[in-house]
Amino acid sequence: MKSVYLRNFVATATLVTVSFLLTTIAFIGIARSYVINDYQTTMESSAAEAARIASAMSGHDGLHSWSLSMNLSTIANSTGNHIFITDAGGEIVCCSDKRLSCDHIGKTLPDEVAAQLAQEGGYRDFSTLGTLYPDKHYVVAHPIEEPSGAVIGYAFVTSVSANMFGAWETFLGVAALVAIGVFTLALIISLVYSKRMARPLDEMAAASRKFARGDFSVRVRQVEDPTDEMGALIESFNKMADSLETAEERRSEFIANISHELRTPMTTISGFADGILDGTIPPEEEKKYLRSISDETKRLSRLVREMLDVSRMRSNAADPSKRTVFDLTELIMQTMLSFESRATKKGLDVDPQLPDKHLLVRADRDGITQVIYNLIDNAVKFAEPGSCITIRLYKSDGKAYVSVKDKGETIPQDDLPFIFDRFHKSDRSRSLDKSGVGLGLYLVKQIINSHDEDIAVKSEDGMTEFVFTLPLAE
Repeated sequence: MKSVYLRNFVATATLVTVSFLLTTIAFIGIARSYVINDYQTTMESSAAEAARIASAMSGHDGLHSWSLSMNLSTIANSTGNHIFITDAGGEIVCCSDKRLSCDHIGKTLPDEVAAQLAQEGGYRDFSTLGTLYPDKHYVVAHPIEEPSGAVIGYAFVTSVSANMFGAWETFLGVAALVAIGVFTLALIISLVYSKRMARPLDEMAAASRKFARGDFSVRVRQVEDPTDEMGALIESFNKMADSLETAEERRSEFIANISHELRTPMTTISGFADGILDGTIPPEEEKKYLRSISDETKRLSRLVREMLDVSRMRSNAADPSKRTVFDLTELIMQTMLSFESRATKKGLDVDPQLPDKHLLVRADRDGITQVIYNLIDNAVKFAEPGSCITIRLYKSDGKAYVSVKDKGETIPQDDLPFIFDRFHKSDRSRSLDKSGVGLGLYLVKQIINSHDEDIAVKSEDGMTEFVFTLPLAE
C-alpha cells in the first residue's frame, strides 16, 4: 500500500509538473513572439537607417555610388542582414555585398512586390523576391525620399529564416536549461517537504502500533509550529496517549483494588465454611461464624450492587434524553429528610441555606439525587457529633452551585487529588467507616462529569466542603 508520504509527493509533483508545463508553454509562446518581433523591429530600424543614408547621399553621388555601398555593408555586418537599394521602378542599384561585381545589381523585383511598394509605400513579408534568393527570406522595405518628399527608391533589409529563428533557438536553449533546473529544484523541495510533513504521521503510526502492544509511554514529537493543523493533530494525539496511559493505570489499579476487595471477604467466607465442615469450629461456635459469613456475603453483594449502580448512573447521566427540568431546591429538601433520623441520633444540626424562589436546572434527576444523597451521607458519616452540616444552594454565571460542608477530621492534602478515584479510601474513611467500598464519591464525580460540569473538594482546619455545578434551565 502506498504511504501518505508517497501519495503526497506524487500529488505535489503532478501539480508542479502540470503547472510548470502550462507556464512553460505560455512562456515559450510569449517569448517566441517577443524574440521574433524584436528581430523584425531591428530589421525595420536598419531599413529606415539605410533609407536615411541613401536619401542623404543621393543628392551628391546618386543611389549607385560606391560609398553608399560601403555604408550599407557596415550596417549589414553589424546586424547580420543583407541590404540592397532599388530605384523607384524596382531595379537593384546598390548592394551591401563587398564584391565589385555584385550578382544582385541590375535585377528587378517581381511585379507583385513592386505593386505593393507603390500601393503601400513599404514591404514586409517572407519571400524569395522572385529569383533573387534560393529560399525564403524575411524582407523589410522602406521608401527613400528626397527632401521634397518624392520617392526615389527603396531600401531593402533581408534575413534568412535561420538567422531570425536562430536567435529564438539560442534563447530557447538557455530558457530550457533554466526551466529544467527550476523544475528539478521544485521536485527536490517537494520531496523534502513531503517527507517532513509525513514524519509526524509515521511517528503516529509507530506509536499506534506500540499502543496495540500495550506500551502507552511513547509520544509524537511536536512540529516547529504547534498552531497549525499538524501541530493541533499531534497535540490531540499526545493528549489521547496521556488519556490512554492514565486509563491503563487506572484499569490496573481497579483490577488490583477489586481483587483486594473481593479476596478478603471470599477468604473469610471460605475459611469459616471449611472450618464448620471439617469440624475445626465447634458446633456451639457455628452460629457466630455463620453470622460472619452472612456479613461478608452482604458486603460482597453491596460491592457488586454499587458497581452496577456506577455503570447505570453514568449511562443515564450521559444520555441527554434522560435529562429533565426540575426544582433543585425541592430535590435538596426531599433528600435531606432521608437523613433526619441519622442526624438527630448523632446530634447533628443541619443548616439548609436555600433560595426562597425555585431554582430550576436541566439534568438527570435520579443521578443528581444520588449525588446529593452521597454527599450528605458522606457529611453525616464523618461530621463530629454535635457539629453542624451546611447545605447551600446558589446561582452564579448561569450555573447552579451546590455546597455540602461538614466539620470533622481534615482530609490529608495528599489524599485530596485522589478523593474521587474508584475504591480510594483516605485514612479518615478507613478509621471512621468500615462498611464503604470506595465507590460513593467516584459515582458522584462520574455523574457530574457526564453533565459536562465540575465538582471540587477542599478540606482545611477540620472543615470539608464539596461543591458541584449544574446548568440552569433556560
